[in-house]
Amino acid sequence: MLRDRQRASFRSAEVQRTPSHKRMLGRYNRRPPFLTPTRMPYRLIAFDFDGTLADSFDAFVDALNAAATKHGFHRLEGGRLAQARGASARDVMRLLDVPLWKAPAITLEMRQQMRERIAQTQLFDGVADTLEALAGRGVRLAIATSNAEDNVRAVLGPATRWVHHYSCGISVFGKARKLAALTASTRVRPEDVLYVGDEMRDADAARAAGIAFRGVAWGYTAPDALQRHAGAPLLGRPEDLLAL
Repeated sequence: MLRDRQRASFRSAEVQRTPSHKRMLGRYNRRPPFLTPTRMPYRLIAFDFDGTLADSFDAFVDALNAAATKHGFHRLEGGRLAQARGASARDVMRLLDVPLWKAPAITLEMRQQMRERIAQTQLFDGVADTLEALAGRGVRLAIATSNAEDNVRAVLGPATRWVHHYSCGISVFGKARKLAALTASTRVRPEDVLYVGDEMRDADAARAAGIAFRGVAWGYTAPDALQRHAGAPLLGRPEDLLAL
């Protein structure tokens, strides 16, 4: 009899917990936002590589300037460097006086130059953890870049395990077609696909392919210039993707 009364007393105490008590318990039981598993609005997220996942700007500038010396167009330095960070890819080519017909050969040479500096190229802080967290939530991940696949895999290192699809070696202005092909090959509806990049041409390519775009504030293009072109607010850090 005494034990029955004690059990009833305990049950009564549980029922009579106050709302403030419940809020206090909830505060301590709540998971950090980075670890909280929420349903993502996208089934496939594709990433640009250089300037988005990889901190390769210095290697890019060195490779471009080596090509400039060889082919006789302007080097990317001083005032031109500042201008280029606020310009589209086509405008940068005009700024440097790059012959359009030489662009494919120059791109190949730059990939080789960047391959030689691959050991000095690292992922941005937070990228590997974010890729792992996205994959853990069931999101398929892809890379769509003009860089070579072996360069991409070398920099990703162990994070390659989270990437399901690679579309690499894309021509400077061929991303829209590649993104559309990626969407079709994965059989994911365009409205369920997001492209993440750091350049105006990335935003244009996503728009042409009929998929969503989010720009990053840490890449090659100056944030204010990219924001005017991107529409949606820029991501301030890789982890911001987990809050979409």
